[in-house]
Amino acid sequence: MVVQQGEVALEIAEGLLGATLAVPASPQGLVIFAHGSGSSRFSSRNRFVAQELVKADFATLLMDLLTQREDRIDQITTEFRFNVKLLARRLLAATEWANQRFAKSQLPVGYFGASTGAAAALIAAAEAADAIAAVVSRGGRPDLAGDALPRVAAPTLLIVGGNDRTVIGMNREAQAAMRCRTELVIVPGATHLFEEPGALERVAELAMGWFRECLSVQPHARTT
Repeated sequence: MVVQQGEVALEIAEGLLGATLAVPASPQGLVIFAHGSGSSRFSSRNRFVAQELVKADFATLLMDLLTQREDRIDQITTEFRFNVKLLARRLLAATEWANQRFAKSQLPVGYFGASTGAAAALIAAAEAADAIAAVVSRGGRPDLAGDALPRVAAPTLLIVGGNDRTVIGMNREAQAAMRCRTELVIVPGATHLFEEPGALERVAELAMGWFRECLSVQPHARTT
């Protein structure tokens, strides 16, 4: 498989966001990753899932949701990592960047969000309903998306570890508030970070199936 991979920088008003873009020879869609609180585009768990998606012919964009300056501040104050509306705006900026970069191929776009990144992904999906074809949440906090939940149109897969009991409840409540197609899959024996043998592989398998169904069937209408 021929894969083009490299570091890119997304320019926003507050500075630059680092990102890693991987594009297989014949991509079926693009998945943009939103990491959880205190993490970055170098999250080992997200990178593993991204690698599996690339093998399945999906382009992936692993991005930082904070600028370097914001990240330095956040390491001390934690003031940015739970600001899901700010993080959602960053995802929307990345989506606009991707739409321009892949304008000729018109790749359908999906979001993969982890922890607080899942809330940001759902808020962004609600704001850009015509541009997002699917959302996958891993150990997410979709409850933090609040009143954006009923406005999400993209089919949404919620993946939670079977031993992550509090988060299971949060996901069930969020699912009840959503009006789009949703599925909640509980991975038996897995904790919040899916560190158990085979747990993350199961996440990748589920995400791959969801994106293959929702992104590869037909291109979605897109906003510019």
